[in-house]
Amino acid sequence: MKPYALIRSVLLGNRSWEQFPILLARVSLGMFFGISGGNKLFVTSRTRQMYETLAGAGIPFPYFMTYFVSSVEFISGCLLIIRLLSSLCCAALIIQMIVAIMTVQLATIPTGLSFLDWLDDFLYLPETMYIIILIWLICSGPGRVSFDYRIARALGYQDG
Repeated sequence: MKPYALIRSVLLGNRSWEQFPILLARVSLGMFFGISGGNKLFVTSRTRQMYETLAGAGIPFPYFMTYFVSSVEFISGCLLIIRLLSSLCCAALIIQMIVAIMTVQLATIPTGLSFLDWLDDFLYLPETMYIIILIWLICSGPGRVSFDYRIARALGYQDG
């Protein structure tokens, strides 16, 4: 690699490698949510734990919501893995993560912290990072290694 190309890559990144982190992020988040949702759906102790969490947070219809939330996680995770309807799945998971933060996770942050300490604890929540990555996936698109990309090309839509 020539010095100019190396310096340019260090300063600006290398777009030719961009498809790899998109694929890695989408598949790993898909696996996480697919496994998490599947466990909540199909493992009795995890279903009960999810129900108790939702009921304790005061979520209406906790029994229904246990299966609804778990199903959204499982289906969205599986679709992210197979690279289909990626942006829709990311949007659904973002909504779930916002609700999780608002109803359960904010209560885990101690009161009376300075703003910077509160922000530190907030940014340390895994749901916050999931939201950031999911937003990035929506903005970057599903990547060329996806069914979404092939469908868009077949319909005549080109990269913008």
